Amino acid sequence: MSLARTRRHCVASWSWRSRCSGSHCFFGTEWLISLSLQSLERTRLLTQEDEQQPPQPPSHRGEGAPRRSFHRRRRPHRPPTQGTTGETAAAPETQAAVKAAAPAAAPQPLRQHAQPRSLDLSVVIPLFNEEQSIEDLVRQLRDVLSTIRMSYEVIFVDDGSSDGSFNVLRRAHQQNPRIKVIRFRRNYGKSAALSVGFKSARGAIVITMDADLQDDPREIPNLIRRIREGYDLVSGWKKKRRDPITRTIPSKFFNFVTSLMSGLKLHDFNCGLKAYRSAVVKEVRVYGELHRYIPALAHFSGFRVTEVPVEHRPRKFGKSKFGAGRFIRGFLDLLTVLFTTRYFRRPLHFFGAVGSLFALAGLVINVWLSILKLLGETSISNRPLFLVGILLIVVGVQFVSIGLLGEMITKAQHSEEEYSIRETIM
Repeated sequence: MSLARTRRHCVASWSWRSRCSGSHCFFGTEWLISLSLQSLERTRLLTQEDEQQPPQPPSHRGEGAPRRSFHRRRRPHRPPTQGTTGETAAAPETQAAVKAAAPAAAPQPLRQHAQPRSLDLSVVIPLFNEEQSIEDLVRQLRDVLSTIRMSYEVIFVDDGSSDGSFNVLRRAHQQNPRIKVIRFRRNYGKSAALSVGFKSARGAIVITMDADLQDDPREIPNLIRRIREGYDLVSGWKKKRRDPITRTIPSKFFNFVTSLMSGLKLHDFNCGLKAYRSAVVKEVRVYGELHRYIPALAHFSGFRVTEVPVEHRPRKFGKSKFGAGRFIRGFLDLLTVLFTTRYFRRPLHFFGAVGSLFALAGLVINVWLSILKLLGETSISNRPLFLVGILLIVVGVQFVSIGLLGEMITKAQHSEEEYSIRETIM
């Protein structure tokens, strides 16, 4: 405190005390004067000491006289203790002892989505407007599947039925949770229904059958037995068909041509009652109308395919969906299967072979006509066969060009080949 400031303080205190009256005012004033004089003397001594010391540079605060620093004793840092507000922190030794005695907490595993439990058997049944036959089919399946001692599920795929099929399936699911139902918004076809059912199936063995009661569920144990013998796909063979002649004759012709062109000797490719290993249904892609050729597709992929005779029953409810349009689409799909499985990675082998035959035929015709012209037996200008030969050569060159373009596209979009691997030993 400076000397002038001390004097002002004393004057202000004296003026305030002077307004008091009585003995208390007198003693208070005398005590205040004594205290002020002591402050003046202490300030004078401090001023003399400062004048005797050499001048110090001003501090960063801009003050001329340095401030006296007071060193405060720092307390040792202690780690914060856990607990609620108001609790007394335990001693460090006690905390260390507690930590040493407590077992190390095991790391918590990452929470993952639960995977669906695999089953022994899945039965996939596509249907379209089969309201009257569903209850009988569910009852027959329950009687058969309860005797084979396998964990199972039954997956119905409603392909956009317009009748009450879905309501019947809903009631069946409420009575038996093993029955699962998938419903399409519209009719997509049997191949789409099978494809969705295959994706949802969790069984090691997958059974497919129709919902019109013509496939007998009692044949399921026979199909499973053949699968356990080592086969990957077992197709049913309706040896004695209960269908009209308008279906049996076209079906036999269709099976004969398919067996001849695919190299797989089966009597009935289109039987709905089949058994698969799960690897087959997960690898073979079914789309369009290719459900008829699943045995051929599996055969081309290297799976073992066989057939077993099954009982075929007459249709009890509804009417068949078979027509002439399906017969024609079936042969077009056969060409699709043959081309996509044999020539998808080598299109020049197909187009080049066809183009070479056309070009060779046209070349032979024109050479023969040229020889006749040289011998003077005929004139080429009035022979339409000469134009046919030229046309065959042009068509043959175009086919070869298409094959070359296909090879270029295949090489440009080439990715790692997908091979069907049966097992691996590392």
